[in-house]
Amino acid sequence: MGSLKLRHGNDLLAIDYLWDCDVHKRSMVDCYNRTNASSERERPARNHCGRRSSSRSWLCAARLNDLRIESIITIEREHQVHLDVRDLPAAVEAGQAEPPNPKAETAVASSPNGTMTMEWAGVLPSPDASAYDILVLLGEEIIHTSCVGLIERAFKCLGSNLQEFLGSLDGVYDVLKLQEEDITDTGFVCAGEGELIFTSERPVLAWLLLGCLRALSRQLFGYEPQIEMEPIDGDVPRYRYLFKIDYLEEQVSPLVPDSKSMLRESVSSDVHDLKMDNDFFCKAFPWHFIMDENLNLVQVGQGFSRLFKNYMATSGLSACTYFRFKRPRGLSLKFREIVRRTNTPFMIALRAPPGRPDFFAKGLEIKGQMVFCPESNSLLFMGSPFLDGLEGLTCNGLFISDIPLHDATREVILVGEQARAQDGLRRRMDKLKSSIEEANVAVTKERKKNVNLLQLMFPEEIAERLWLGAQIDAKTYPDVTMLFSDISLYKHFDELCGFFDVYKVETIGDAYCVASGLHRASIYDAHKVAWMALRMIETCSLYNTHDGQHIQMRIGLHTGTVLAGVVGRKMPRYCLFGHNVTIANKFESGSEACKVNISPTTKDWLIKHPGYEFQLNPRDPSCMPKEFTESRGLTCYFLEGYRHPTLSGEATLQEHIEAAMHATNEGGAATAVVEVK
Repeated sequence: MGSLKLRHGNDLLAIDYLWDCDVHKRSMVDCYNRTNASSERERPARNHCGRRSSSRSWLCAARLNDLRIESIITIEREHQVHLDVRDLPAAVEAGQAEPPNPKAETAVASSPNGTMTMEWAGVLPSPDASAYDILVLLGEEIIHTSCVGLIERAFKCLGSNLQEFLGSLDGVYDVLKLQEEDITDTGFVCAGEGELIFTSERPVLAWLLLGCLRALSRQLFGYEPQIEMEPIDGDVPRYRYLFKIDYLEEQVSPLVPDSKSMLRESVSSDVHDLKMDNDFFCKAFPWHFIMDENLNLVQVGQGFSRLFKNYMATSGLSACTYFRFKRPRGLSLKFREIVRRTNTPFMIALRAPPGRPDFFAKGLEIKGQMVFCPESNSLLFMGSPFLDGLEGLTCNGLFISDIPLHDATREVILVGEQARAQDGLRRRMDKLKSSIEEANVAVTKERKKNVNLLQLMFPEEIAERLWLGAQIDAKTYPDVTMLFSDISLYKHFDELCGFFDVYKVETIGDAYCVASGLHRASIYDAHKVAWMALRMIETCSLYNTHDGQHIQMRIGLHTGTVLAGVVGRKMPRYCLFGHNVTIANKFESGSEACKVNISPTTKDWLIKHPGYEFQLNPRDPSCMPKEFTESRGLTCYFLEGYRHPTLSGEATLQEHIEAAMHATNEGGAATAVVEVK
């Protein structure tokens, strides 16, 4: 992308060029040659994009008048040329075609990024060419480089011939100014046939527009008219463009057929031969009015008549009393000025009649067009209310019947109401969707609470199946280590269950039953139950009975296969079944006060994995329960304590066990021995 910037005083005009790196270049040397040519030369052939083909770079030729120096400046891509036109003589700023030619002083500077800046204090670039000639050529170049594709099709839609094209410029530009919130006085007025008046405070734009109009006439309509530009005296700088075309009406765009041949010529030019009377016209077009050259109302449609007929007798017939002209902006309320702007859409707003500040239709906007009627030297305004819904009708005291059937405003109002109804339905659906999502979130939270509550009573897997209502079958679990005790310190023992990650099966009276290997199987299940048993004995030493004695309790541990399942429907319970459950209870019965009695199978699991030093004291074989069928040659043991190999003997039992749990969770432990007394 390249950029060419021209500066006139404080005005800066930036022109951006887009071109292909190979062929879509524009040569400023060609502009220079065309300006200084003594005779018309054949124009270079254009490529399919309307641009001239040249080398890979832009070439800019500058001939300095007094120094007689020619410099060729090569500007690569992304570089800029700045033509700074300053201190032009007053005659040139006034718009004379042939400005004086003072001595030129030119400075050429190069910025570090390769941008070239050329400043002319006088006229560019030779004795035979003015700075404004360069501006005209640049205006043509703007059209050649940018009027392609969608932009070209948009220009062709403005009119079928040059006159219609010029007449549409004002309306299109007025809409663009409204969208871009442009508050400048720039504007186009097609004052007559072959006449365009351009208003702008920047003279540079006027000369650029001259080149643009020439190029557009040639490119869109295949005709190159002679265009003369002359300034218009006044407070606001204005410029008149006069198009000299021999047959203006025949310059029709090839894309649009000639409409004259399709229309039947009027059989009469007398206004009294109109095929409808005034009453029917006022009914067919209720939102129209006709005003004379003094801007007095001559005729109004039924819509305006219903609103203002009661006030016209006392308030007069001046259109300015009842209407405020909002668009085009800057319009002077004079008959001839309004005639000049008939190619522009008009927007008027109703005023409250004198003495009626509570007028219900105050501010109602009517959008339409002005039509000049030369036969009666009057202006006809035809429009329709600018509304977007039924609310706009009712608040202004109007009805659907006030809108004629042929007017698209009816459809706009009804479609607007339908869109609003759909928006309301969409909002209700969105609100309902949001409420459903909130309810789902609330249900999810409640479900989570219920599941958590069930998990306090059952293993996690069983709790989930109970919540889902699925059938729960009994399941056999091998190598489950069970603990039975006979003391009621359940609160503290429950806390120990959470620490050692074991499952409390139930409490019956003063008995406390714990199992490890049900809800989460591990090779350290027996270790965890053993550590918990030691902590339970330690906890009992912290409490005394009513007679001041320490609480006495017995604990028994056994490892074996059990059957677990849910019993009951109204009050379900998770229970353990099997011969090994009974044996575990027998080991508790055969224990002694403040002792932990463990079975041979539990002892085998404790010594199976090295790295954990349990202190075991064997008992007499006669202490084995009779129900333990494989008791031949085996005996039970008292679990006296535990010492972790990484800690010293001065550490407490709790510290040793916590170190062991930490090592177990990390998946390893230091090598140690099991001490069996």
